[in-house]
Amino acid sequence: MIKLPLFPRIAATLGLALATASAGAVDRSLPYPSGTPSAKEIADQVYFVNHFYSMDNYSIVKKGRDITVLINKVAGRKPTTVTLTRYLNNAYDDDPSVRSKDLAIFHSGKLRGTGMLITDFKDPGKSQSYAIWLPSLRKIRRFAEPAHDDAWGGSDFTFGDVTLRKPEHENHELLGEETFNDCLGAMKLADNEKNRYTRHLPEADCSAKGTGVYKLKSTTKFSNWWYDYRISYIDKKSFADLRTEYFKDGKKIKVIDRSWTKEKSVDDPRAMSWAYWYGKTLTTGHETWAVIPPTVTKVNDPKLKPSWWSEKTLRKIKQ
Repeated sequence: MIKLPLFPRIAATLGLALATASAGAVDRSLPYPSGTPSAKEIADQVYFVNHFYSMDNYSIVKKGRDITVLINKVAGRKPTTVTLTRYLNNAYDDDPSVRSKDLAIFHSGKLRGTGMLITDFKDPGKSQSYAIWLPSLRKIRRFAEPAHDDAWGGSDFTFGDVTLRKPEHENHELLGEETFNDCLGAMKLADNEKNRYTRHLPEADCSAKGTGVYKLKSTTKFSNWWYDYRISYIDKKSFADLRTEYFKDGKKIKVIDRSWTKEKSVDDPRAMSWAYWYGKTLTTGHETWAVIPPTVTKVNDPKLKPSWWSEKTLRKIKQ
C-alpha cells in the first residue's frame, strides 16, 4: 500500500512532466519583443517558452516502444529509470480562473499506474491544486504545492528549477551577448547499465554550437538559499534557455542543460519543445537525464478535449 508520506517522492519523480504548471504574471499574451530586450524582459520570455504558452496543448505520449524516460544515476550504482506520458492544456482563455492544467501518468517502476493532475490558476496569489491517483488505494488524494527548494527524490532538480520559480523571484542582469560553442551535457551509460528504456538514448546535442545567446545573471531574492545566483545562456531568437549554471559562495555547484526542438506547426519563434533535460550536481557527480523521443511529441492535438484534464481520467488509469 502507498502511504501518504510517499507523496513528496511521487511528486518529485514526476519532475519535468509537470514543469509547466506554475502561476505567475507572465501569460500567453506576452508579445515577442522588438529590439534588444531588458534583462527582466528576457526572463519573462524564457518563462513563456518553458511553459509552452505559444501552444494550446502539448503532449508527450507513448508511440510504439518510444516513451519519455527519466534516468537518475548515482556514482557506483545502477541507474534508475521511470517512464511517463504527459498532457498540458493552456487553452483556458474563456475560463476566468484557470490558467492551465497538466496531467502526467507513470508507466513503469514502483509508480506504475500513478497519475497526477495539476491545476494552475490565473490568480497569482492562489496556489496550485494537486490531485494524485494512488492505484494501490484506488483513491485520489489532494495536496498543497511543494516548497521551491524541495529536491525531486533522488534527482538533480528542485521544484523551483522546473515548476515554481517565477521571474519576480530573482533580480536579473544582462551580462552581454556571445556565441554558444559547446555541446549540451548527456549521460553516458555502460552496456550493463542499460535496460529496455535506455538502449537507444541520443548522443549529446551539439546542434546549438554557433547559436547567439544572451548571458543572463539571475540573483535569488530568497535569503540563505541553496544558490546565490545562476547564469543562463539563452537563444536570442527563440528565448530557449540552453544552459543554466548555479553558483554558491563563488563556486559553480550545478548545471542544467536543455536540448530543444522547434515546433514548425506553430508560427511563433518561441514555439519550442524539449528533446531532453540533463542535470549534474558538481559536488557529488550525481546526474539526472530526462529524454523525450521526437516521435512522442504532439502539439495542438484537436482530439484532446478539455474533459481529458479531469479526475475522471485519473480514475481510469490502468496499472
